[in-house]
Amino acid sequence: MSQTPTIILVHGFWGGAAHWSKVIVELKRLGHTSLKAVELPLTSLADDAERTRKMIAQESGPVLLVGHSYGGAVITEAGNHPNVVGLVYIAAFAPDAGESPGGITQKNP
Repeated sequence: MSQTPTIILVHGFWGGAAHWSKVIVELKRLGHTSLKAVELPLTSLADDAERTRKMIAQESGPVLLVGHSYGGAVITEAGNHPNVVGLVYIAAFAPDAGESPGGITQKNP
């Protein structure tokens, strides 16, 4: 198993996988070779986490999940996969188990 994790980038609610394009270029420049950006269906948090889990399951080695905005909630849900070695939140929701982005914003308007 490779020691260098695959980095899977998870976009926010108003974005898409293509929004990571400049980040991917910069990460490649820094020497990261295994990079993927998930395209979320944005139909529900459960569906988005499942799409991310499927992408994680395609990797045989370690995975680092990176989420922006709503993507933070997605990586929290999908982050318990055995391959996942870390979660990175970039200006993102970081909910507790069972907490939703909507619930967080309602508690903290």
